[in-house]
Amino acid sequence: MLDSSARLPVSARTGRFLVLLGVFLCAACGLVYELELVALAAYLIGDSVTQASVVLSVMVFAMGIGSLLAKRLRRRAPMWFGLVEAALALIGGCSAMALYAAFAWTGDHGGAWAGGSRYLLAAFSLAIGVLIGAEVPLLVVLIQRIRRQDAGGAVADVFAADYVGALVGGLAFPFLLLPAFGQLTGALFTGAVNAVAGCALVLGLFGRGLSVRGRWAVLTANVLVLAVLASAAVLVDDFERAARRAVYGTDARVAVRTDVQEVVLTGGRRRSLDLFLDGRLRVSGRDERRYHEALVEPAMRGPHARVLVLGGGDGLAAREVLRHSGVRRVDIVELDAGVVGLARHDPALSELNGHAYRDPRLRVVHGEAFRWLRSARGTYDVVLCDLPDPGITAGAKLYSLEFYGLATRVLAPGGRLAVHAGPVSTRARTFWTVEASVRAAGLRTVPYRVGGRRSGFAAGPDRTSERARGARDWGFVLASRGRAALREATGSPLVRAGVRSAGPTRVAGLPASTLVRPRYAN
Repeated sequence: MLDSSARLPVSARTGRFLVLLGVFLCAACGLVYELELVALAAYLIGDSVTQASVVLSVMVFAMGIGSLLAKRLRRRAPMWFGLVEAALALIGGCSAMALYAAFAWTGDHGGAWAGGSRYLLAAFSLAIGVLIGAEVPLLVVLIQRIRRQDAGGAVADVFAADYVGALVGGLAFPFLLLPAFGQLTGALFTGAVNAVAGCALVLGLFGRGLSVRGRWAVLTANVLVLAVLASAAVLVDDFERAARRAVYGTDARVAVRTDVQEVVLTGGRRRSLDLFLDGRLRVSGRDERRYHEALVEPAMRGPHARVLVLGGGDGLAAREVLRHSGVRRVDIVELDAGVVGLARHDPALSELNGHAYRDPRLRVVHGEAFRWLRSARGTYDVVLCDLPDPGITAGAKLYSLEFYGLATRVLAPGGRLAVHAGPVSTRARTFWTVEASVRAAGLRTVPYRVGGRRSGFAAGPDRTSERARGARDWGFVLASRGRAALREATGSPLVRAGVRSAGPTRVAGLPASTLVRPRYAN
């Protein structure tokens, strides 16, 4: 038999309210841990759909295990609840720093360490899930000790508070914690709230019913956890700088978190400059000219008075466009105003892009390319898709049949569309899926491949597996409604050689990628 009595310092009604308040706070913290793991894993490891699926499925499975294990803890439910919350606060609060540390300091080791961040992600999901799963059975016992009621009613009360807490935690994470604290400090702050709520509920409401040893166990565990979290919060800035140096090297000059992504600039000269967006190398001064010439030059063979650049906020594609006589207007549609700001004002990056933003023919629109195309008016002779890798889940719709259908609407008669389609050597299936999607939009295509890629850092969507075998090429697709518009472009030596190089890699019979059926994978 479980002891259903409790010596409370408050009335039963107030005690019941306090338990439900504890349920609310703990549920909010638990959901923040889940979202923090998903967000950090997508940033550090790659594909957000895969990482979200791993975190949520492992965590739900672990919650079932935790619920079963909690059956053995019911006789001393207050003490065990306090200890469970201390463990959850410590593991959940420190999980972000631990994942970031594993990525920063073991990501390049290869071998057994190659998947270290993935294994750690699964381990944290499992541990946090077990502890969250143990909460509800223990809380049902606590609320029953305040006022005896049928089990169904007690469970309904606890779950109601739990779901409301989850709602608040889910909204607080993107709208409060991330903007105010960032991922690392936000997780530490959540852990502190979790520890204080659990300790205060147990000692404040059920302390009289605990043994001296039980009270000291709960108090000591939570004080130690709060001390660890506070120490980590004091050191978090130094930790982040050290981790950034481990990832990007010692010459990181600029590291800013915009409304869209983390932007890092390393190196101070044109040849040494690297631009990282959310940890993926987007531009390298060592080889960017080869890439941008291959994207721009073939498409500019023909009428090119009006040019649209989708993405390309760094100004490098615009630099190549503006070299051509006859260009009257260049429109850049870039989501991240922070990247454009750096391209305008950073000395090394603005020198690299030839100070393109000073040219009066260039106009910038800040917005998401897909949404902008839906409301675009007018037509362009050339449309350049200078967008992130197609395998990144967040950008998959920018490589979809629907996207190319919208792009086709703004092409002038005889206009050309040029698309960056990812590396061919390491991800041929993705490259040919892009080509199939462009064709499905009603365009004739010329797929080509260009070598000369010297930077091997994170060529694709997965930041942990491709760094050691970085791609050494780029794939492009040139397209137009008619064959005549492509004839001059395909006469380019670069395109002729690129078509011959890409041909042997062809993967036939691939379906187009659509919004509801994305076909790109790691």
